[in-house]
Amino acid sequence: MTPADQSREAANICALAPVIPVLVITDASRAAGLARALVAGGLPALEVTLRTPAALDAIRAMAEVEGGMVGAGTLLTPADVKAAKAAGARFGVAPGATDRLIAACEDEGLPLLPGAATASEVMSLLEKGFTVQKFFPAESIGGAAALKALGAPIPQVGFCPTGGIGPDNIGAYLALKNVLCCGGSWVAPADAVAAGDWARIEDLARAAAGLKRASRLS
Repeated sequence: MTPADQSREAANICALAPVIPVLVITDASRAAGLARALVAGGLPALEVTLRTPAALDAIRAMAEVEGGMVGAGTLLTPADVKAAKAAGARFGVAPGATDRLIAACEDEGLPLLPGAATASEVMSLLEKGFTVQKFFPAESIGGAAALKALGAPIPQVGFCPTGGIGPDNIGAYLALKNVLCCGGSWVAPADAVAAGDWARIEDLARAAAGLKRASRLS
């Protein structure tokens, strides 16, 4: 799967909803219920970050939820890519990008949303064929204003900004033509997950799914 193929798949995933939940799961027994609530609320693409020992088991559980598309976040190494694909991940997300990581995703046939923070990084990934990228960490590197500025000289790239995005600032990102969707964790608060309050999470997901996006790149 070439970077161009991966970006086409990533664009399709980003088109599913305005928000991709970024999930840090510590208890895999909660994963299926969480996935069902988010999917029911209209957020089918789910990013489980590989930051906890429970992450791969959570991906396995979420992969069985009807209507969902689970991916693995915080991919750092080729071993992460192989483990995520084996667990049932259908896409991958990375905070940055390395040649070894990109090659592993090509070998495993795992669509990658690689991270970029600067114009040079965006250009380097574009040169490889990645027309869909993650803008990370969004808020701490200039936020929506910085992403808008990048869109002027590099309009070919669509982004999923992630990092510090929530209900109070997501509108500024979704209003940009070079933003396909946003990643965020607010739709799955830790206390609600721990309590199994799926109704609350479904309500948060439904509100996020109803957010308006700008027209695609022109």
